[in-house]
Amino acid sequence: MIRFLVTILLCITLQPTQAQQNKWVSLFNGKDINDWIVKIHHHDVGVNYGNTFRVEDGVIKVRYDQYDKFNEQYGHLYYKTPFSHYHLVIEYRFADPWRKDAPSYTELNSGVMFHSQDPRTMPKEQDWPISIEMQFLAGLADGKARPTGNMCSPGTNIVYKGKLDTRHCIDSNSKTYGKDEWVRAELIVLGDSLVQHIINGKVVLEYSKPQIGGDVANRYDPTQKIDGKILNSGFIALQSEGQPIDFRKVEIMDLSKGKK
Repeated sequence: MIRFLVTILLCITLQPTQAQQNKWVSLFNGKDINDWIVKIHHHDVGVNYGNTFRVEDGVIKVRYDQYDKFNEQYGHLYYKTPFSHYHLVIEYRFADPWRKDAPSYTELNSGVMFHSQDPRTMPKEQDWPISIEMQFLAGLADGKARPTGNMCSPGTNIVYKGKLDTRHCIDSNSKTYGKDEWVRAELIVLGDSLVQHIINGKVVLEYSKPQIGGDVANRYDPTQKIDGKILNSGFIALQSEGQPIDFRKVEIMDLSKGKK
């Protein structure tokens, strides 16, 4: 039923005359990150500690070669403009080496945050933004299934299968991908009404009503965490949490025209 409804909603959103107006826009220009804002745990907003986020060979790279120690310096690279209704495409591939002094769960683990708070509202010691995450994972050496395109929720909750779900992470039904593979991850976000995660062209997870609540985010400004507040817009951010990763494409189609 949900997939049927999203098909109807997208058809309504993309009427022929409007579809001509809705165009893919590259958030990453292939040259620099001047249109992006860095926020790394333990540092003030705008400080790109250790040149964590850099552009080389037309790719956004997340690297830690200038770190003495990881020290929970989780980072996020935010596009400067918030969005509400959109279709986002990201192509990513993991790189070496993983920081062994980072938490074990961060190995071959990254993601994109969305409906995030403005990074300029985050205190220096806030570790994670209040946001929803589309989590990116790759298979580990143990050979166990490890789907990508999962949902994680720092300081938030979502409605899943018709019920409020307070779990921090919910697995998608994607296959497991190797660390050297380029993966195409897509998000269709219709404000607070529907979110779809798509991996290599397949819908792998869907839910609705993202809202503030729950734990995981720490040392935030209390005025920013109003539990129960529905999130229908916010910032988009690429993640760094100890695992090098490359992003070669970050494109968006704004679907908000005609929305209030």
